[in-house]
Amino acid sequence: MKVTVSGKNFEVTPALREYAEKKIGKLGRHFNHLNNDNLEAQVTLHVEKDRHIVEVTIPVNDIILRGEEETQDMYSSIDLVVDKLNRQIEKYKTKLTKALRKNSNKNDAVVESEIPEENEPRIVKVKRFAVKPMSVDEAVLQMDLLGHDFFVFVNAETDEINVVYKRKDGDYGLIVPEML
Repeated sequence: MKVTVSGKNFEVTPALREYAEKKIGKLGRHFNHLNNDNLEAQVTLHVEKDRHIVEVTIPVNDIILRGEEETQDMYSSIDLVVDKLNRQIEKYKTKLTKALRKNSNKNDAVVESEIPEENEPRIVKVKRFAVKPMSVDEAVLQMDLLGHDFFVFVNAETDEINVVYKRKDGDYGLIVPEML
């Protein structure tokens, strides 16, 4: 697995880069059945005041594994985000057998872009993403893997845009829009 490490608000030292590449690279063992040369993990290291933040994104077979951790030490943040991603991968593997039985696709990469500021209320971020048809169950799985409270997808049964969301009571909801 290729690991790309970049820094934001600081210069990444060779020792830190090597540590991140080694720790994140070990996640590739979960994907031995895939061509590991095609896997690429994007690692972004941030420093904001005394907070050391690590963000990792790994696109795998039309899903996104993403983890973010923050501590007062960059090495600890890396260790914690690797632990978080290991848990996500295990959860994904456990649920994958159920999802594979339904023979649907999963979501493509999420792309974020920022819009310049203005003085009045504004849209500060636009997210664009490719959608593939999937079942409601797979959309819930993808939402859980990303750690989001909602997820927009194309329903494989209806070919319409739907939204699943996590309710306060722990259950899930489904929004099916209708044209007026």
